[in-house]
Amino acid sequence: MFLDEFHTLAEDRITISAEQASRFAKGVAGDYNPIHNPDARRFCVPGDLLFALVLARFGLSQRMEFRFLNMVGDGTPLCFQEHADGLIRVCDDAGKCYLEVSRGGAVTRDEAVVEAFTRCYVSFSGKNFPHYLKPLMEQKGVMFNPRRPLVIYDSMGFSLERLEGLTPALELLDSSLEVNGKRGDTLLEFRIQSGGEQVGTGSKKLVVSGLCDYDAEAMNEIVDEFYRLKAAYEAWSLSI
Repeated sequence: MFLDEFHTLAEDRITISAEQASRFAKGVAGDYNPIHNPDARRFCVPGDLLFALVLARFGLSQRMEFRFLNMVGDGTPLCFQEHADGLIRVCDDAGKCYLEVSRGGAVTRDEAVVEAFTRCYVSFSGKNFPHYLKPLMEQKGVMFNPRRPLVIYDSMGFSLERLEGLTPALELLDSSLEVNGKRGDTLLEFRIQSGGEQVGTGSKKLVVSGLCDYDAEAMNEIVDEFYRLKAAYEAWSLSI
């Protein structure tokens, strides 16, 4: 399966190295958030990789809600398990929970459908910055600390009318940023289409920490660095 190169399975534990996580972020999600770089001081595994592994293991349900509770570090052994209360939890051996998932409705384990939905959502989700966040921050006159940009995945959820014959495409419907002191809560709402017909809706919430006054020059430098990293990764991936 397409996720094999982005995690290691040993007995009933999954580990994700910093290199695997970084390759997924850049190569699958198009996400160049520095927090996913292997050498980042506050490195964490992309939430979208945990999302993808849950779908691969438990299937795609019509209704799903994901709550990201803690950041996963390099090589942390993880247990993906459905509990008696019906919730799927991703925890380490000490019982620390990183992700909690609720679900309802019909389920499909069709690998082609699950992979198509995963790739579609992850590609959409990876466009957080600069595509969605920059215009919102500019509008509100705030931005993250340019020296330590920190954007954290809080939650996401979706509802699908059907699973049969799903060829999904995601489109942004609305976006908003609520500023609370040094913290910003971003909500991205999207529609899910299949064959040109709307088959579902969803939303994603992000937390932006360490807000400061918007600085156009500093923001332009961050955006330029994003596209520099993107070009460098694409050139590297073509050369291997």
